[in-house]
Amino acid sequence: MKEQFQAAEKPTMYFIGVTTSKSSINKIFPLWAERLELGSCQLKGIDFQLHDQPELYREAVKFIKGDPLSRGALVTTHKMDLCDACRDIFDALDPLSDSMEEVSSIFKRGGKLHGRAVDPISSGLALQAFLPRDHWKATNAEAYIMGAGGSAVALTWYLVQLRHGVNRPSKVHVANLGRPRLNHLRELHASWKSGVPLECHLVNEPGDADAILQSLKPSSLVVNATGLGKDAPGSPITDGAKFPANSLVWEFNYRGDLVFLRQAEAQKAAKNLTIEDGWIYFVHGWTRGIADVFDVDIPTQGSAFDDLARIAASVR
Repeated sequence: MKEQFQAAEKPTMYFIGVTTSKSSINKIFPLWAERLELGSCQLKGIDFQLHDQPELYREAVKFIKGDPLSRGALVTTHKMDLCDACRDIFDALDPLSDSMEEVSSIFKRGGKLHGRAVDPISSGLALQAFLPRDHWKATNAEAYIMGAGGSAVALTWYLVQLRHGVNRPSKVHVANLGRPRLNHLRELHASWKSGVPLECHLVNEPGDADAILQSLKPSSLVVNATGLGKDAPGSPITDGAKFPANSLVWEFNYRGDLVFLRQAEAQKAAKNLTIEDGWIYFVHGWTRGIADVFDVDIPTQGSAFDDLARIAASVR
């Protein structure tokens, strides 16, 4: 067993990612733990390669399940791979996690190991923080999500929900390098019966993604959910890509060499772009994960949430 899987000596939350030591959460977590009165506890990172070996994911989840002081984990990047490898280890998966086949929050209740998909909630909360009110209704714009991993699936689910009424994108485009995840998303989308068209694009090179970008209506939402810029170098588009006028550009990453963000910034004035990085998504995602793991109530808005956001921003 890896050294990082030695028995915890105090209540421990794990962070399963790719480059966990570089995340701001390592500085933020102790401050949040103090503010939330969690007592003596710690956060530990577990790094895996992209699409790592299933047995490595299983080793980590089995360890968390069996170790008394290991309380749970937040999963980034590996949500779908981990779920696929470890389904039988969980005692319970929430309905969204089960249907989307992804796990982003691992926690224990009554001696049982639970898996939950928090991204459908946290991505929606983060989007609403910068999306103008009734944006889709007013513009008839589209959404273009590059990447088809867990975060992309979660955002697609949120965008097409019937509860939004007519305030939904006129079409959702999703582009990805691999076909299997696009096929999976296409099947999920059909099961949601949303009425919002979904167009899946297999892209072989950044120039393919550029062409989709250029075809979008004005005021569309453009999202980098590929991990490029953080988990791997580069951007899903080229420097020659042209953003639609008045569009909203969302880079899911908040750290790393954010090439996609710089590409958008270069066109901000000429195209009247609204540009957002992944910081507020990071805050919502982590507060949901901590709420699960430590079984505490953390609101998603109001003064208590604002306090946590301010604490996080102070060490960003």
